[in-house]
Amino acid sequence: MSLTPSNMLELGTKAPGFKLYDTVSREIYSLQQLKGEKGTVIMFICNHCPYVKHVNDEIVRLANDYRVIGFSFIAISSNDVKAYPQDNPDEMYKTAREHNFPFPYLYDESQDVAKAYKAACTPDFYVFDDTLKLVYRGQLDDSRPKNGIPTSGRSIRETLDAILNNRAVTGTQKPSMGCNIKWRTY
Repeated sequence: MSLTPSNMLELGTKAPGFKLYDTVSREIYSLQQLKGEKGTVIMFICNHCPYVKHVNDEIVRLANDYRVIGFSFIAISSNDVKAYPQDNPDEMYKTAREHNFPFPYLYDESQDVAKAYKAACTPDFYVFDDTLKLVYRGQLDDSRPKNGIPTSGRSIRETLDAILNNRAVTGTQKPSMGCNIKWRTY
């Protein structure tokens, strides 16, 4: 495991489009089909990373709290499954079912989507407004495995509340920290 921070994509960037396989429904979905009426949260996660395992329950709570009011949540795994077989689509399906993910868990086999978003680590979070312009990128909250701070989703919750209340997203945006995305080398 290599501790890696987010790349912090430039705010205002339009969300790169995609069509990816959802390991839960076994369907192909585009960003346009999945985007939310109020905003869209895109999360680069995987099955094996201890930083993702640490936040799985909170991202489920977060999605359940905000999806009913118009926000969409999309999880994407881009890891090389030959090198990390525990991140393959069948295992993604199991993880989604185990944690009751209320959002699609998409498989980015080509890794093109992760590259388009300049994703660097898992977990890595991006919040887009209703026009799919980036308003937040970085961490879920200040909690990390073994730092004693409970997960709260505070950084994302404050962003979604600002969007919901037609306020500008302000404050420091801290990079996420986690395992590096496992890029194919073959």
